[in-house]
Amino acid sequence: MPAQDVADWTPVHTRRLILRRPEGSDEHAALDLHTDPRTNVHHPAPRTVTRASSARIFHEIGLHWYRHGFGVWAVSTQEDPQTLIGFTGLSHRLVHARPALNLYYRYLPEVWGRGYATEGAREAVRLADELLPGLPVVAYTTADNIGSQHTALAAGLDRREDLDVDRGTYRDIYLARGWYTERP
Repeated sequence: MPAQDVADWTPVHTRRLILRRPEGSDEHAALDLHTDPRTNVHHPAPRTVTRASSARIFHEIGLHWYRHGFGVWAVSTQEDPQTLIGFTGLSHRLVHARPALNLYYRYLPEVWGRGYATEGAREAVRLADELLPGLPVVAYTTADNIGSQHTALAAGLDRREDLDVDRGTYRDIYLARGWYTERP
């Protein structure tokens, strides 16, 4: 699949948010966010979330932008564009050996409950529908992460038990939009 026009994907403004391509200067804030124990409460193996593993994820986000012209955004508010409050966006992923777009969102606990994750996720899904039609959008989480499930549902995804994956000690549960068992 050819790369997207990065200008279509960044910066994007919603009613309250600025969604932009992450920069190197965001790395420290990203590592703090991803290693914060409060953002890992539902992680199946929270002890494996280290600054090194989080740095790898941050660099993978940058590489995805470079290769594909879109990806996971760094998020700030319109009121305070200099302060990073989280990450939201999409990345290519194989789900059950099928190309899909993974919907990702993670925000500072201090801004939870304000609807920012939903607002960013809705914009990601809207752009996927517009700019990458035909690719399903999926989100996966754990059964006890009700907040993440609510965000995916509010962004227009539906619960898809047929996609769930049993990992032995936990289960990845899936939500999806545009996932058809048979081609429409």
